Amino acid sequence: QWQLAESGGGLVQPGGSLRLSCKASGISFRNNPMGWYRQVRGKQRELVAGITLTGMTNYPDSVKGRFTISRDSAKNTLYLQMNSLQPEDTAVYYCNGNPAFDFWGQGTQVTVSS
Repeated sequence: QWQLAESGGGLVQPGGSLRLSCKASGISFRNNPMGWYRQVRGKQRELVAGITLTGMTNYPDSVKGRFTISRDSAKNTLYLQMNSLQPEDTAVYYCNGNPAFDFWGQGTQVTVSS
């Protein structure tokens, strides 16, 4: 059974940082392009970071320079380092393939508020 499990979210003040982690069962991050997505209730899920098989990364302008995606193939873990967080970054964050698989994990809530 394939599973994705995100963790590391929480409440942080504007300007703060968080590091999200994603562990997978049945999926090798080494063999799949991966991404981090976020979703605000009532809005479409959006890709906020992607990493290719060769390790190239890409980000939308909204997070470029603040978010960094990385993976540890030995641990089969995907990370998202988020710095200079702003209230508009508040969302549920998910990891998935890029393009996404047919299933999703539960995500991890990130709330940026003073």
